[in-house]
Amino acid sequence: MIQPQSLLQDADRLQQRHAWLAFPLAAWRKFADDRAGYLAALIAYYAFVSLFPLFLATVTVLDLVLAGHPELRERVVTSALAGYPVIGPQLKSNVHALSSTGVALAIGLAGTVLGARGLALATQNALNSAWAVPFTRRPLLAASLLRSLGLITVVGPLELATLVLSGLAGGAGHVLTGVGARIGAIAISLALNVGVFWLAFRLATAPQVRTRQLLLGAVIAATCWQVLQVSGGYLLSHQVARYSALYGVFAVVLGLLAWLYLQAQITLYAIEVNVVRAYRLWPRSVLRPRFVPLSRLTEADVRAYRLYAEAQQRQPGIGVELTPPGGGAAAP
Repeated sequence: MIQPQSLLQDADRLQQRHAWLAFPLAAWRKFADDRAGYLAALIAYYAFVSLFPLFLATVTVLDLVLAGHPELRERVVTSALAGYPVIGPQLKSNVHALSSTGVALAIGLAGTVLGARGLALATQNALNSAWAVPFTRRPLLAASLLRSLGLITVVGPLELATLVLSGLAGGAGHVLTGVGARIGAIAISLALNVGVFWLAFRLATAPQVRTRQLLLGAVIAATCWQVLQVSGGYLLSHQVARYSALYGVFAVVLGLLAWLYLQAQITLYAIEVNVVRAYRLWPRSVLRPRFVPLSRLTEADVRAYRLYAEAQQRQPGIGVELTPPGGGAAAP
């Protein structure tokens, strides 16, 4: 009688022989090994914490700067919120300018900065974990804070600009007319998004990872985000409808959290694909480690386990060596 475990091992060996199947499964395995789902949840949390104060502060500032141009103010707000399908219009109708522009505005800006700082630090931790950067080679506190400042002051406004451009591409406020103009705006938005992601990945990843190695992940992430702008309305309409039936007034909050978590997950998957290709971490066994005899580990498995071990180095001068049971060093 054929055992289920034997069937699983046969299926595992089959996927290892086909690169078109082994590569995505290796990226999925790397995502699971890094516990990237938890890292994505942390990123989504800090993004959520920073977004609401940012909305309040942005609307307040626009009320001050564009007091005499209500149509332009409406157009900018609509375009910025177009990046949040289904939820965007509800946010627009529920987020109003602060009645006071003194202490209240300062508190709103402070909340945005604190949330954005947490988001920047969580992003740095996620990317360095995905690239298996040893703790001893990650930026120290001062350098990490400078990188966070760069992510907040440079990448944040640029990403907001791409959201506005994406909104214009979708015809928000009937700003752009004609198919050619919208396609051009989408192309420009995609190119700008690639540049923003590439810059963000560079600021968030330790210097030991070369800049050109980060480009593939930026292209994949930017493309996926652009696709989300098209398909997000369908996904969120069902999600928010389900939340509304269960949680009523909290549906918008839960829908926004779900949207941010989806974006964070997709971004981390793009990075894991980049890492798998850069370090040639395929084919991998996708079975649980205890079901895979040492003799059946692939070279990519050994490279991955070596990276995981070396990433835990916390004291310079104390190396990490991979040794299988019974003695003898593991194959490189």
